[in-house]
Amino acid sequence: MRKLELLAPARTADIGIEAIRHGADAVYIGAPRFGARMAAGNTVEDIGRLVRFAHLFGARVYVTINTLLHDDELDEVERLTDQLHDIGVDALIVQDPKILTLRQYANPGDGGYIPLHASTQMDNRTSGKVRLLHESGYQQIVLARELSLEDIARIHEEVPEARLEVFVHGALCVSLSGRCYASEYCFSRSANRGECAQMCRMEYDLIEDEHNRRGQSRENILLEKKHLLSLKDLCLIDSLQQLADAGAVSFKIEGRLKDVSYVKNVTAAYHKALDALVESRPEEYERASHGRVELTFTPDVRKSFNRGFTTYFLYGRTNKIHSFDTPKSVGEEDGLVRDTSVTSFRVTGTTVFHNGDGLCFIDSAGKLQGFRVNKVENGRLFPLDMPRELRPGLRLYRNFDKQFEDQLAGKSAERYIPVDIVMSESPDGFVLTMTDDLGGVTTKEFGCVKELARTHQGENIRRQLGKMGDTRYRLRDLVIEGDRNWFIPSSVLSRWKRELLECHGRLPMLPAVNIRPCQAPRPEGAEPVRLLDPPSDALMTCKHCIKFAMGWCGKRTNTLYLQLENGIRFRLEFDCKNCQMKLRKV
Repeated sequence: MRKLELLAPARTADIGIEAIRHGADAVYIGAPRFGARMAAGNTVEDIGRLVRFAHLFGARVYVTINTLLHDDELDEVERLTDQLHDIGVDALIVQDPKILTLRQYANPGDGGYIPLHASTQMDNRTSGKVRLLHESGYQQIVLARELSLEDIARIHEEVPEARLEVFVHGALCVSLSGRCYASEYCFSRSANRGECAQMCRMEYDLIEDEHNRRGQSRENILLEKKHLLSLKDLCLIDSLQQLADAGAVSFKIEGRLKDVSYVKNVTAAYHKALDALVESRPEEYERASHGRVELTFTPDVRKSFNRGFTTYFLYGRTNKIHSFDTPKSVGEEDGLVRDTSVTSFRVTGTTVFHNGDGLCFIDSAGKLQGFRVNKVENGRLFPLDMPRELRPGLRLYRNFDKQFEDQLAGKSAERYIPVDIVMSESPDGFVLTMTDDLGGVTTKEFGCVKELARTHQGENIRRQLGKMGDTRYRLRDLVIEGDRNWFIPSSVLSRWKRELLECHGRLPMLPAVNIRPCQAPRPEGAEPVRLLDPPSDALMTCKHCIKFAMGWCGKRTNTLYLQLENGIRFRLEFDCKNCQMKLRKV
Protein backbone atom coordinates (compact mmCIF):
# COMPACT_ATOMS: atom_id res chain seq x y z
CA MET A 1 0.00 0.00 0.00
CA ARG A 2 1.50 3.31 -1.09
CA LYS A 3 0.65 6.53 0.74
CA LEU A 4 -0.07 9.41 -1.63
CA GLU A 5 0.64 12.94 -0.45
CA LEU A 6 -0.93 16.20 -1.62
CA LEU A 7 1.62 18.91 -0.84
CA ALA A 8 0.35 22.50 -0.75
CA PRO A 9 2.16 25.85 -0.44
CA ALA A 10 1.96 28.13 2.58
CA ARG A 11 3.06 31.73 2.33
CA THR A 12 2.07 32.10 5.98
CA ALA A 13 1.11 29.78 8.82
CA ASP A 14 -2.55 30.81 8.50
CA ILE A 15 -2.56 29.93 4.80
CA GLY A 16 -0.92 26.60 5.68
CA ILE A 17 -3.68 25.87 8.18
CA GLU A 18 -6.28 26.54 5.49
CA ALA A 19 -4.41 24.22 3.12
CA ILE A 20 -4.68 21.43 5.72
CA ARG A 21 -8.37 22.19 6.26
CA HIS A 22 -8.97 21.96 2.52
CA GLY A 23 -7.34 18.56 2.13
CA ALA A 24 -3.54 18.86 2.01
CA ASP A 25 -1.56 15.94 3.43
CA ALA A 26 1.46 18.21 3.86
CA VAL A 27 2.43 21.85 3.42
CA TYR A 28 5.72 23.58 2.70
CA ILE A 29 6.56 26.95 4.20
CA GLY A 30 9.54 29.29 4.20
CA ALA A 31 11.95 29.54 7.12
CA PRO A 32 12.82 32.99 8.53
CA ARG A 33 15.75 33.03 6.09
CA PHE A 34 17.37 30.96 3.32
CA GLY A 35 14.21 30.23 1.31
CA ALA A 36 14.00 30.43 -2.49
CA ARG A 37 11.20 32.97 -2.04
CA MET A 38 12.78 35.70 0.07
CA ALA A 39 9.42 37.46 0.43
CA ALA A 40 7.82 34.40 2.04
CA GLY A 41 9.72 33.95 5.29
CA ASN A 42 8.03 33.01 8.58
CA THR A 43 8.98 33.06 12.24
CA VAL A 44 9.78 29.83 14.05
CA GLU A 45 6.86 30.52 16.39
CA ASP A 46 4.38 30.74 13.50
CA ILE A 47 5.77 27.58 11.92
CA GLY A 48 5.31 25.85 15.28
CA ARG A 49 1.65 26.88 15.32
CA LEU A 50 1.22 25.37 11.87
CA VAL A 51 2.99 22.16 12.94
CA ARG A 52 0.65 21.71 15.90
CA PHE A 53 -2.44 22.08 13.70
CA ALA A 54 -1.12 19.84 10.92
CA HIS A 55 -0.22 17.04 13.31
CA LEU A 56 -3.82 16.91 14.55
CA PHE A 57 -4.57 15.15 11.27
CA GLY A 58 -1.30 13.35 10.72
CA ALA A 59 -0.35 15.97 8.11
CA ARG A 60 3.25 17.12 7.82
CA VAL A 61 5.08 20.44 7.61
CA TYR A 62 8.15 20.85 5.41
CA VAL A 63 10.30 23.98 5.77
CA THR A 64 12.25 25.38 2.83
CA ILE A 65 15.92 26.20 3.32
CA ASN A 66 16.51 25.84 -0.40
CA THR A 67 19.02 28.52 -1.32
CA LEU A 68 22.74 28.12 -1.88
CA LEU A 69 24.52 28.90 1.38
CA HIS A 70 27.66 30.86 2.14
CA ASP A 71 30.12 29.22 4.51
CA ASP A 72 29.70 32.00 7.06
CA GLU A 73 25.96 31.28 7.21
CA LEU A 74 26.26 27.65 8.30
CA ASP A 75 26.34 28.41 12.03
CA GLU A 76 23.07 30.32 11.71
CA VAL A 77 21.53 27.51 9.65
CA GLU A 78 22.60 25.01 12.31
CA ARG A 79 20.90 27.04 15.04
CA LEU A 80 17.81 27.38 12.89
CA THR A 81 17.55 23.65 12.20
CA ASP A 82 17.85 23.03 15.96
CA GLN A 83 14.88 25.32 16.54
CA LEU A 84 12.86 23.73 13.76
CA HIS A 85 13.61 20.28 15.18
CA ASP A 86 12.37 21.40 18.60
CA ILE A 87 8.98 22.48 17.24
CA GLY A 88 8.45 19.21 15.39
CA VAL A 89 9.03 20.13 11.74
CA ASP A 90 8.81 16.99 9.61
CA ALA A 91 11.41 17.73 6.92
CA LEU A 92 13.61 20.41 5.38
CA ILE A 93 13.53 21.06 1.63
CA VAL A 94 17.12 21.97 0.76
CA GLN A 95 19.27 22.79 -2.25
CA ASP A 96 22.77 23.14 -0.84
CA PRO A 97 24.47 19.85 0.18
CA LYS A 98 26.53 21.85 2.70
CA ILE A 99 23.65 21.14 5.08
CA LEU A 100 24.96 17.57 5.24
CA THR A 101 28.05 18.95 6.99
CA LEU A 102 26.11 20.44 9.90
CA ARG A 103 26.56 18.81 13.29
CA GLN A 104 23.08 17.25 13.19
CA TYR A 105 23.74 15.51 9.87
CA ALA A 106 27.43 14.77 10.22
CA ASN A 107 26.69 12.98 13.52
CA PRO A 108 23.11 11.75 13.19
CA GLY A 109 23.31 9.24 16.02
CA ASP A 110 21.77 11.57 18.60
CA GLY A 111 18.49 11.74 16.66
CA GLY A 112 18.46 15.53 16.73
CA TYR A 113 18.13 16.07 13.02
CA ILE A 114 15.25 16.59 10.60
CA PRO A 115 14.77 14.49 7.46
CA LEU A 116 15.95 16.19 4.26
CA HIS A 117 14.14 16.54 0.96
CA ALA A 118 16.14 17.37 -2.16
CA SER A 119 14.76 20.55 -3.71
CA THR A 120 13.99 20.69 -7.41
CA GLN A 121 16.67 23.42 -7.41
CA MET A 122 19.17 20.54 -7.38
CA ASP A 123 17.97 19.70 -10.93
CA ASN A 124 16.94 16.10 -10.25
CA ARG A 125 16.27 14.53 -13.62
CA THR A 126 18.23 11.25 -13.82
CA SER A 127 18.14 7.96 -11.94
CA GLY A 128 21.84 8.37 -11.17
CA LYS A 129 21.20 11.71 -9.46
CA VAL A 130 18.19 10.36 -7.56
CA ARG A 131 20.15 7.30 -6.41
CA LEU A 132 23.02 9.43 -5.16
CA LEU A 133 20.68 11.75 -3.28
CA HIS A 134 18.89 8.80 -1.70
CA GLU A 135 22.15 7.16 -0.67
CA SER A 136 23.30 10.48 0.80
CA GLY A 137 20.32 10.50 3.15
CA TYR A 138 17.66 12.53 1.36
CA GLN A 139 14.29 11.01 2.19
CA GLN A 140 12.29 12.56 -0.65
CA ILE A 141 13.47 13.89 -4.01
CA VAL A 142 11.65 16.66 -5.85
CA LEU A 143 11.94 15.84 -9.54
CA ALA A 144 12.59 18.37 -12.30
CA ARG A 145 9.42 19.77 -13.81
CA GLU A 146 10.45 18.98 -17.40
CA LEU A 147 10.35 15.19 -17.03
CA SER A 148 7.93 13.03 -18.98
CA LEU A 149 5.88 10.17 -17.59
CA GLU A 150 8.39 7.78 -19.14
CA ASP A 151 11.26 9.61 -17.42
CA ILE A 152 9.53 9.39 -14.03
CA ALA A 153 8.69 5.73 -14.49
CA ARG A 154 12.28 4.93 -15.46
CA ILE A 155 13.65 6.67 -12.37
CA HIS A 156 11.19 4.81 -10.15
CA GLU A 157 12.05 1.50 -11.78
CA GLU A 158 15.78 2.03 -11.31
CA VAL A 159 15.59 3.56 -7.81
CA PRO A 160 12.35 2.10 -6.38
CA GLU A 161 13.29 2.81 -2.77
CA ALA A 162 13.38 6.61 -3.31
CA ARG A 163 10.27 8.68 -2.58
CA LEU A 164 9.54 10.82 -5.64
CA GLU A 165 7.83 14.21 -5.49
CA VAL A 166 6.46 15.92 -8.61
CA PHE A 167 4.98 19.32 -9.32
CA VAL A 168 1.37 19.10 -10.52
CA HIS A 169 0.13 22.68 -10.56
CA GLY A 170 1.20 26.30 -10.78
CA ALA A 171 3.80 28.58 -12.31
CA LEU A 172 6.66 27.13 -14.36
CA CYS A 173 10.25 28.36 -14.44
CA VAL A 174 11.39 28.46 -18.04
CA SER A 175 14.96 27.51 -17.09
CA LEU A 176 15.94 24.18 -15.68
CA SER A 177 15.59 24.66 -11.92
CA GLY A 178 18.79 25.78 -10.27
CA ARG A 179 20.30 26.55 -13.69
CA CYS A 180 19.11 30.15 -14.09
CA TYR A 181 21.69 32.91 -13.67
CA ALA A 182 20.05 35.64 -15.77
CA SER A 183 18.55 37.53 -12.82
CA GLU A 184 21.94 37.67 -11.09
CA TYR A 185 23.69 38.73 -14.30
CA CYS A 186 21.26 41.55 -15.10
CA PHE A 187 20.23 42.83 -11.68
CA SER A 188 22.61 41.22 -9.15
CA ARG A 189 19.65 39.28 -7.78
CA SER A 190 20.46 35.59 -7.55
CA ALA A 191 17.59 33.16 -8.12
CA ASN A 192 19.59 30.62 -6.13
CA ARG A 193 19.58 33.03 -3.18
CA GLY A 194 15.83 33.68 -3.19
CA GLU A 195 15.99 36.95 -5.14
CA CYS A 196 14.67 36.00 -8.59
CA ALA A 197 13.73 39.06 -10.68
CA GLN A 198 11.44 36.90 -12.86
CA MET A 199 13.30 37.44 -16.09
CA CYS A 200 11.04 34.89 -17.76
CA ARG A 201 8.00 37.18 -17.35
CA MET A 202 9.58 40.25 -18.99
CA GLU A 203 9.05 41.67 -22.49
CA TYR A 204 11.64 40.95 -25.18
CA ASP A 205 12.27 41.78 -28.79
CA LEU A 206 13.37 38.82 -30.92
CA ILE A 207 16.14 40.01 -33.24
CA GLU A 208 17.77 38.17 -36.15
CA ASP A 209 21.28 38.92 -37.28
CA GLU A 210 20.91 38.31 -41.01
CA HIS A 211 23.94 37.93 -43.32
CA ASN A 212 23.80 38.55 -47.08
CA ARG A 213 25.96 36.91 -49.74
CA ARG A 214 28.68 39.53 -49.31
CA GLY A 215 29.04 38.67 -45.65
CA GLN A 216 27.38 41.88 -44.58
CA SER A 217 24.91 41.71 -41.70
CA ARG A 218 21.81 43.57 -40.71
CA GLU A 219 19.38 43.14 -37.88
CA ASN A 220 15.70 42.35 -38.31
CA ILE A 221 13.18 42.57 -35.48
CA LEU A 222 11.11 39.43 -35.89
CA LEU A 223 8.90 39.94 -32.83
CA GLU A 224 8.52 43.06 -30.74
CA LYS A 225 7.66 43.42 -27.06
CA LYS A 226 6.52 39.86 -26.47
CA HIS A 227 6.88 37.73 -23.35
CA LEU A 228 8.95 35.17 -25.21
CA LEU A 229 10.15 33.27 -22.13
CA SER A 230 6.80 33.22 -20.32
CA LEU A 231 5.13 29.84 -19.96
CA LYS A 232 1.57 28.85 -19.20
CA ASP A 233 0.83 27.37 -15.80
CA LEU A 234 1.13 23.66 -15.10
CA CYS A 235 -2.10 21.71 -14.50
CA LEU A 236 -1.94 17.93 -14.09
CA ILE A 237 -5.19 17.44 -12.18
CA ASP A 238 -6.31 14.90 -14.79
CA SER A 239 -2.97 13.02 -14.68
CA LEU A 240 -2.68 12.02 -11.02
CA GLN A 241 -3.35 8.35 -11.72
CA GLN A 242 -0.69 8.23 -14.43
CA LEU A 243 1.82 9.96 -12.14
CA ALA A 244 1.07 7.59 -9.25
CA ASP A 245 1.39 4.58 -11.52
CA ALA A 246 4.72 5.95 -12.75
CA GLY A 247 6.01 6.00 -9.17
CA ALA A 248 5.30 9.48 -7.79
CA VAL A 249 4.03 9.60 -4.20
CA SER A 250 3.98 13.35 -3.47
CA PHE A 251 2.02 15.79 -5.64
CA LYS A 252 3.14 19.38 -5.21
CA ILE A 253 1.21 22.59 -5.84
CA GLU A 254 3.47 25.56 -6.60
CA GLY A 255 2.65 28.90 -5.00
CA ARG A 256 4.46 30.10 -1.87
CA LEU A 257 3.60 33.67 -2.87
CA LYS A 258 -0.06 32.95 -3.60
CA ASP A 259 -2.94 34.27 -1.48
CA VAL A 260 -5.27 32.23 0.69
CA SER A 261 -8.16 31.95 -1.81
CA TYR A 262 -5.81 30.45 -4.41
CA VAL A 263 -4.50 27.88 -1.92
CA LYS A 264 -7.99 27.00 -0.67
CA ASN A 265 -9.40 26.45 -4.16
CA VAL A 266 -6.50 24.64 -5.80
CA THR A 267 -5.82 22.43 -2.77
CA ALA A 268 -9.49 21.47 -2.52
CA ALA A 269 -9.63 20.63 -6.24
CA TYR A 270 -6.59 18.34 -6.07
CA HIS A 271 -7.81 16.85 -2.78
CA LYS A 272 -11.02 15.73 -4.48
CA ALA A 273 -9.09 14.35 -7.47
CA LEU A 274 -6.65 12.45 -5.26
CA ASP A 275 -9.47 11.08 -3.11
CA ALA A 276 -11.18 9.81 -6.25
CA LEU A 277 -7.98 8.03 -7.28
CA VAL A 278 -7.58 6.40 -3.86
CA GLU A 279 -11.22 5.33 -3.76
CA SER A 280 -10.90 3.73 -7.20
CA ARG A 281 -7.72 1.81 -6.25
CA PRO A 282 -8.14 1.02 -2.51
CA GLU A 283 -5.86 -2.01 -2.63
CA GLU A 284 -2.94 0.05 -3.96
CA TYR A 285 -3.20 3.58 -2.60
CA GLU A 286 -4.19 5.51 0.50
CA ARG A 287 -3.88 9.13 1.60
CA ALA A 288 -0.88 10.10 3.71
CA SER A 289 -2.91 11.99 6.33
CA HIS A 290 -6.21 11.48 8.09
CA GLY A 291 -9.62 13.05 8.39
CA ARG A 292 -12.53 13.96 6.20
CA VAL A 293 -12.93 17.30 4.43
CA GLU A 294 -16.29 19.00 3.94
CA LEU A 295 -16.31 21.91 1.50
CA THR A 296 -18.88 24.69 1.27
CA PHE A 297 -17.97 25.47 -2.36
CA THR A 298 -17.23 23.63 -5.58
CA PRO A 299 -13.49 23.96 -6.36
CA ASP A 300 -12.45 24.89 -9.88
CA VAL A 301 -8.78 25.53 -10.73
CA ARG A 302 -9.78 27.71 -13.69
CA LYS A 303 -11.14 30.31 -11.28
CA SER A 304 -7.80 30.94 -9.57
CA PHE A 305 -4.77 32.76 -10.99
CA ASN A 306 -3.56 31.09 -14.17
CA ARG A 307 -1.90 32.02 -17.45
CA GLY A 308 -3.73 29.26 -19.27
CA PHE A 309 -2.86 25.64 -18.56
CA THR A 310 -0.36 23.15 -19.95
CA THR A 311 0.76 19.61 -19.18
CA TYR A 312 4.27 20.85 -20.09
CA PHE A 313 6.46 17.86 -21.14
CA LEU A 314 4.58 15.13 -19.24
CA TYR A 315 3.30 13.62 -22.49
CA GLY A 316 6.15 14.81 -24.69
CA ARG A 317 6.90 18.11 -26.40
CA THR A 318 3.91 20.13 -27.63
CA ASN A 319 3.48 23.63 -28.99
CA LYS A 320 1.05 24.67 -26.24
CA ILE A 321 3.33 25.56 -23.35
CA HIS A 322 4.05 29.26 -23.88
CA SER A 323 2.14 32.45 -23.11
CA PHE A 324 3.80 35.07 -25.28
CA ASP A 325 1.04 37.70 -25.04
CA THR A 326 0.96 38.16 -21.27
CA PRO A 327 2.46 36.85 -18.04
CA LYS A 328 -0.68 37.86 -16.14
CA SER A 329 -3.67 35.77 -15.16
CA VAL A 330 -6.25 35.21 -17.89
CA GLY A 331 -8.52 32.98 -15.81
CA GLU A 332 -11.31 30.97 -17.43
CA GLU A 333 -12.58 31.33 -20.99
CA ASP A 334 -16.19 32.55 -20.93
CA GLY A 335 -17.32 32.95 -24.53
CA LEU A 336 -17.30 35.59 -27.26
CA VAL A 337 -18.65 39.12 -27.30
CA ARG A 338 -22.08 38.85 -28.92
CA ASP A 339 -22.97 42.51 -29.46
CA THR A 340 -22.02 45.88 -28.03
CA SER A 341 -23.55 49.28 -27.35
CA VAL A 342 -22.02 52.50 -26.07
CA THR A 343 -22.24 51.38 -22.45
CA SER A 344 -22.80 47.60 -22.44
CA PHE A 345 -22.43 44.26 -24.23
CA ARG A 346 -23.60 40.66 -24.22
CA VAL A 347 -21.61 37.42 -24.26
CA THR A 348 -22.36 34.15 -26.06
CA GLY A 349 -22.79 30.97 -24.03
CA THR A 350 -24.38 30.22 -20.68
CA THR A 351 -21.91 31.75 -18.21
CA VAL A 352 -23.61 33.68 -15.41
CA PHE A 353 -21.82 36.92 -14.58
CA HIS A 354 -22.02 39.03 -11.43
CA ASN A 355 -21.48 42.59 -10.37
CA GLY A 356 -17.79 43.05 -9.62
CA ASP A 357 -16.47 40.33 -11.96
CA GLY A 358 -13.11 40.98 -13.61
CA LEU A 359 -12.93 40.27 -17.35
CA CYS A 360 -10.09 40.51 -19.85
CA PHE A 361 -9.23 40.05 -23.52
CA ILE A 362 -6.24 40.23 -25.88
CA ASP A 363 -6.35 43.46 -27.88
CA SER A 364 -5.26 44.07 -31.48
CA ALA A 365 -1.70 44.77 -30.31
CA GLY A 366 -1.53 41.42 -28.57
CA LYS A 367 -1.74 42.93 -25.07
CA LEU A 368 -3.99 41.81 -22.24
CA GLN A 369 -6.68 44.35 -21.39
CA GLY A 370 -8.79 43.99 -18.28
CA PHE A 371 -11.88 45.71 -16.93
CA ARG A 372 -14.40 45.38 -14.10
CA VAL A 373 -18.10 44.65 -14.56
CA ASN A 374 -20.06 47.35 -12.75
CA LYS A 375 -23.55 45.93 -13.28
CA VAL A 376 -25.27 42.90 -14.85
CA GLU A 377 -28.83 43.45 -15.98
CA ASN A 378 -31.04 41.23 -18.16
CA GLY A 379 -28.04 39.43 -19.62
CA ARG A 380 -26.18 42.64 -20.47
CA LEU A 381 -22.87 43.57 -18.87
CA PHE A 382 -22.15 47.19 -18.02
CA PRO A 383 -18.42 47.85 -17.45
CA LEU A 384 -17.26 50.63 -15.19
CA ASP A 385 -15.51 52.00 -18.30
CA MET A 386 -16.42 50.54 -21.68
CA PRO A 387 -13.20 49.26 -23.35
CA ARG A 388 -12.64 50.88 -26.74
CA GLU A 389 -11.57 47.66 -28.46
CA LEU A 390 -14.48 45.53 -27.26
CA ARG A 391 -16.18 44.25 -30.41
CA PRO A 392 -18.38 41.30 -31.51
CA GLY A 393 -16.45 38.06 -31.88
CA LEU A 394 -13.75 38.98 -29.35
CA ARG A 395 -12.86 36.14 -26.98
CA LEU A 396 -13.42 36.98 -23.30
CA TYR A 397 -11.89 35.55 -20.13
CA ARG A 398 -12.91 36.00 -16.50
CA ASN A 399 -9.92 36.33 -14.20
CA PHE A 400 -11.90 37.41 -11.14
CA ASP A 401 -15.17 35.69 -10.20
CA LYS A 402 -16.65 37.95 -7.51
CA GLN A 403 -19.22 35.45 -6.23
CA PHE A 404 -16.64 32.64 -6.08
CA GLU A 405 -14.12 34.82 -4.25
CA ASP A 406 -16.80 35.86 -1.76
CA GLN A 407 -17.40 32.18 -0.99
CA LEU A 408 -13.71 31.63 -0.33
CA ALA A 409 -13.43 34.73 1.85
CA GLY A 410 -15.42 33.06 4.62
CA LYS A 411 -15.21 29.61 6.18
CA SER A 412 -15.07 27.30 3.18
CA ALA A 413 -13.99 23.93 4.62
CA GLU A 414 -14.03 21.83 7.75
CA ARG A 415 -11.74 18.91 8.43
CA TYR A 416 -12.50 16.33 11.06
CA ILE A 417 -11.97 12.74 12.14
CA PRO A 418 -15.20 10.72 12.54
CA VAL A 419 -15.53 8.81 15.81
CA ASP A 420 -17.99 6.25 17.15
CA ILE A 421 -18.89 6.00 20.84
CA VAL A 422 -20.27 3.00 22.66
CA MET A 423 -21.81 3.60 26.07
CA SER A 424 -22.18 0.56 28.30
CA GLU A 425 -22.92 -0.12 31.95
CA SER A 426 -20.44 -1.13 34.64
CA PRO A 427 -21.13 -2.19 38.24
CA ASP A 428 -20.29 1.28 39.56
CA GLY A 429 -21.31 3.49 36.64
CA PHE A 430 -20.73 3.58 32.90
CA VAL A 431 -18.00 2.87 30.35
CA LEU A 432 -17.42 5.01 27.26
CA THR A 433 -15.40 3.59 24.36
CA MET A 434 -14.35 5.90 21.50
CA THR A 435 -13.10 4.48 18.18
CA ASP A 436 -11.86 6.50 15.21
CA ASP A 437 -11.36 5.64 11.53
CA LEU A 438 -7.64 5.11 12.14
CA GLY A 439 -8.19 2.20 14.50
CA GLY A 440 -7.52 4.31 17.61
CA VAL A 441 -9.53 3.12 20.62
CA THR A 442 -9.94 4.80 24.02
CA THR A 443 -11.95 3.23 26.84
CA LYS A 444 -12.68 5.08 30.05
CA GLU A 445 -14.84 4.12 33.04
CA PHE A 446 -16.83 6.72 34.96
CA GLY A 447 -18.34 6.21 38.39
CA CYS A 448 -21.92 7.36 38.79
CA VAL A 449 -24.95 6.83 41.03
CA LYS A 450 -27.58 5.25 38.82
CA GLU A 451 -31.06 6.67 38.78
CA LEU A 452 -33.88 5.75 36.42
CA ALA A 453 -35.18 8.62 34.29
CA ARG A 454 -38.82 9.64 33.79
CA THR A 455 -38.30 10.51 30.11
CA HIS A 456 -36.24 8.90 27.37
CA GLN A 457 -32.58 9.98 27.65
CA GLY A 458 -31.09 8.78 24.35
CA GLU A 459 -31.50 12.07 22.50
CA ASN A 460 -29.91 14.13 25.29
CA ILE A 461 -27.00 11.68 25.64
CA ARG A 462 -26.29 11.96 21.90
CA ARG A 463 -26.56 15.75 22.01
CA GLN A 464 -24.15 16.14 24.93
CA LEU A 465 -21.59 13.57 23.74
CA GLY A 466 -21.78 14.97 20.20
CA LYS A 467 -20.73 18.50 21.18
CA MET A 468 -17.06 18.22 20.24
CA GLY A 469 -16.45 21.92 19.78
CA ASP A 470 -13.25 22.96 18.00
CA THR A 471 -11.58 19.57 18.42
CA ARG A 472 -10.58 17.48 15.40
CA TYR A 473 -13.36 14.94 16.10
CA ARG A 474 -16.98 14.65 15.06
CA LEU A 475 -19.44 12.07 16.39
CA ARG A 476 -20.65 9.74 13.68
CA ASP A 477 -22.43 6.99 15.61
CA LEU A 478 -23.50 6.44 19.22
CA VAL A 479 -24.54 3.05 20.59
CA ILE A 480 -26.13 2.88 24.04
CA GLU A 481 -26.00 -0.67 25.30
CA GLY A 482 -28.51 -2.03 27.82
CA ASP A 483 -32.24 -1.59 28.02
CA ARG A 484 -32.56 0.57 31.15
CA ASN A 485 -33.25 4.29 30.80
CA TRP A 486 -30.75 5.87 33.23
CA PHE A 487 -30.79 9.57 34.09
CA ILE A 488 -27.40 11.26 33.69
CA PRO A 489 -27.19 15.07 34.13
CA SER A 490 -26.06 17.01 31.06
CA SER A 491 -23.17 18.54 32.98
CA VAL A 492 -21.90 15.05 33.89
CA LEU A 493 -22.18 13.84 30.30
CA SER A 494 -20.28 16.94 29.14
CA ARG A 495 -17.47 16.28 31.63
CA TRP A 496 -17.22 12.62 30.59
CA LYS A 497 -17.04 13.61 26.94
CA ARG A 498 -14.32 16.17 27.65
CA GLU A 499 -12.19 13.67 29.57
CA LEU A 500 -12.70 11.01 26.89
CA LEU A 501 -11.62 13.44 24.15
CA GLU A 502 -8.54 14.47 26.12
CA CYS A 503 -7.48 10.84 26.47
CA HIS A 504 -8.19 10.02 22.83
CA GLY A 505 -6.41 13.17 21.66
CA ARG A 506 -3.17 11.90 23.15
CA LEU A 507 -3.06 8.97 20.72
CA PRO A 508 -0.27 9.41 18.12
CA MET A 509 -1.42 10.60 14.70
CA LEU A 510 1.90 10.53 12.85
CA PRO A 511 3.53 7.19 12.06
CA ALA A 512 7.25 6.86 12.59
CA VAL A 513 9.34 8.11 9.67
CA ASN A 514 12.22 6.06 8.32
CA ILE A 515 14.94 8.65 7.82
CA ARG A 516 17.93 6.38 7.47
CA PRO A 517 19.71 6.46 4.09
CA CYS A 518 19.40 3.39 1.94
CA GLN A 519 23.11 2.88 1.27
CA ALA A 520 22.22 0.73 -1.72
CA PRO A 521 25.24 -0.19 -3.84
CA ARG A 522 25.68 1.83 -6.99
CA PRO A 523 25.50 -0.26 -10.18
CA GLU A 524 28.85 -1.05 -11.71
CA GLY A 525 29.84 1.24 -14.53
CA ALA A 526 27.46 4.01 -13.42
CA GLU A 527 28.66 7.48 -14.33
CA PRO A 528 29.76 9.69 -11.42
CA VAL A 529 27.11 12.19 -10.38
CA ARG A 530 27.45 15.44 -8.43
CA LEU A 531 24.90 16.60 -5.87
CA LEU A 532 25.11 20.03 -7.49
CA ASP A 533 26.27 20.59 -11.05
CA PRO A 534 28.80 23.43 -11.45
CA PRO A 535 27.49 26.62 -13.07
CA SER A 536 27.77 26.67 -16.88
CA ASP A 537 28.51 29.74 -19.04
CA ALA A 538 24.80 29.69 -20.09
CA LEU A 539 22.56 32.21 -18.23
CA MET A 540 19.53 29.97 -18.80
CA THR A 541 19.13 26.41 -19.99
CA CYS A 542 15.58 25.75 -21.21
CA LYS A 543 13.50 22.92 -22.61
CA HIS A 544 11.22 25.63 -23.98
CA CYS A 545 12.43 26.55 -27.46
CA ILE A 546 11.43 29.69 -29.33
CA LYS A 547 12.27 28.11 -32.70
CA PHE A 548 9.97 25.18 -31.96
CA ALA A 549 7.23 27.51 -30.70
CA MET A 550 7.41 29.56 -33.91
CA GLY A 551 7.61 26.52 -36.21
CA TRP A 552 11.17 27.30 -37.22
CA CYS A 553 12.87 23.97 -36.49
CA GLY A 554 15.58 23.50 -39.14
CA LYS A 555 15.00 27.05 -40.36
CA ARG A 556 16.43 30.49 -39.59
CA THR A 557 20.05 29.52 -39.21
CA ASN A 558 21.10 33.11 -38.53
CA THR A 559 21.95 34.17 -34.99
CA LEU A 560 18.95 35.13 -32.87
CA TYR A 561 18.93 37.46 -29.87
CA LEU A 562 16.49 38.38 -27.12
CA GLN A 563 16.66 42.02 -26.07
CA LEU A 564 15.12 43.71 -23.04
CA GLU A 565 13.70 47.22 -23.17
CA ASN A 566 16.82 48.51 -21.36
CA GLY A 567 19.02 47.18 -24.15
CA ILE A 568 20.41 44.11 -22.37
CA ARG A 569 20.76 41.40 -24.99
CA PHE A 570 21.11 37.62 -24.88
CA ARG A 571 22.30 35.36 -27.68
CA LEU A 572 20.17 32.27 -28.25
CA GLU A 573 21.94 28.96 -28.72
CA PHE A 574 19.98 25.94 -29.93
CA ASP A 575 21.04 22.45 -28.93
CA CYS A 576 18.78 20.57 -31.31
CA LYS A 577 20.26 17.16 -30.47
CA ASN A 578 19.08 17.50 -26.87
CA CYS A 579 16.15 19.74 -27.81
CA GLN A 580 17.27 22.59 -25.56
CA MET A 581 17.66 26.34 -25.88
CA LYS A 582 20.27 28.34 -24.00
CA LEU A 583 20.59 32.06 -23.30
CA ARG A 584 24.15 33.32 -23.32
CA LYS A 585 25.86 36.62 -22.67
CA VAL A 586 26.57 38.81 -25.67
